[in-house]
Amino acid sequence: MIPKRFTVDGSPPLERHLESVCEQVRDAVLNLIPSWKLDGILLGGGYGRGEGGVLRARDGDQPYNDLEFYVFARGMALLAERKYRGPLHALGEKLTPVAGIEVEFKVLTLEKVRRSKPSMFYYDLAVGHRVLFGDEDHIGMGLASHRRSASQIPLHEATRLLMNRCSGLLFSLERLERAEFGPDESDYVGRNLAKLQLALGDVVLTAYGKYHWSCLERHQRLLKISPSDDLPFLAKVQTHHSAGVEFKLHPVRTTSGREELKSRHQGLSRIAFQVWLWLENRRLGTQFKDTSDYARSIVNKCPEQPAWRNCLIQLRSRNIAGVLSGRYPRQNLLHALCLMLWDPWILAEGPLDGQLQRELRTSAVTLKDLVAAYERLWHRYH
Repeated sequence: MIPKRFTVDGSPPLERHLESVCEQVRDAVLNLIPSWKLDGILLGGGYGRGEGGVLRARDGDQPYNDLEFYVFARGMALLAERKYRGPLHALGEKLTPVAGIEVEFKVLTLEKVRRSKPSMFYYDLAVGHRVLFGDEDHIGMGLASHRRSASQIPLHEATRLLMNRCSGLLFSLERLERAEFGPDESDYVGRNLAKLQLALGDVVLTAYGKYHWSCLERHQRLLKISPSDDLPFLAKVQTHHSAGVEFKLHPVRTTSGREELKSRHQGLSRIAFQVWLWLENRRLGTQFKDTSDYARSIVNKCPEQPAWRNCLIQLRSRNIAGVLSGRYPRQNLLHALCLMLWDPWILAEGPLDGQLQRELRTSAVTLKDLVAAYERLWHRYH
């Protein structure tokens, strides 16, 4: 699929700049990897779907979101990842100043995509991308199984999306508590709050089987959902989603002060907690009442992961307790995230008899150190 534009309403100079960057990326990758070892090079993400962010600056429109490139190598996926990940990462760092935004690469194979279970990531990539190199029909055949319908996206994908966006909320909380809070921290917090606003609506849509690759179409679908006793927070979610869509398409650099952002953070944290419990109760067929109830429950939070695979993962990380539990490590993140974000006494009174430290495999007690321990695990299992 080749969108006509990278953005909805970016200026011609911005569109030409993004086209030039894509050409440079294509040439650089082909200099790094022989063409006969590649099935294709794709631009994904918002710019690949034609809905990239446009930052209105004094000297003209500028890009804002990351540029996400997917290199489809031939051969075994694991070997291709090991061989090309380092060189492509270095290439991304080299091209980032040229692009004006971060350039990222991910190595895939068409065979791996064909064998993969439905996910939000593969659906978004399959239905919205720009082919920079390769035969579009051949690539399309490899992605075809993920194009069928967004209703195939399993509910645990909505949990992963919400976990990742609430992780941004947690990282923002740590920044809001720093002694020094400058423009970079302000922009970071504002950006992550906007991402959460968008995700709240996307989670509801995914739960109802109404997700769509276009954020504009998603918002229209969200507005068509009728209020019910099951969704008492729907109106707030719709309002936040509207703001999230606007930020995604027309981002701004946040300059608000610490106290204003703290207030916004607290308000979004409250609604995020409502959506979290609603989603997890729906997904797991439970009736969790609060944070402690969720975090202390022995219910398997990742039942989609086979126990044998979980044991191997835990064994590789030398977590004997995790091996014995047979649970996927992401469950630790789900518990720790809830405790740090939504339990107001967790840091003041001690981490639930050490539960938080056990979940994060750390002896840390301060917010800064606990968040750092969380982030290390999050990078591995998000």
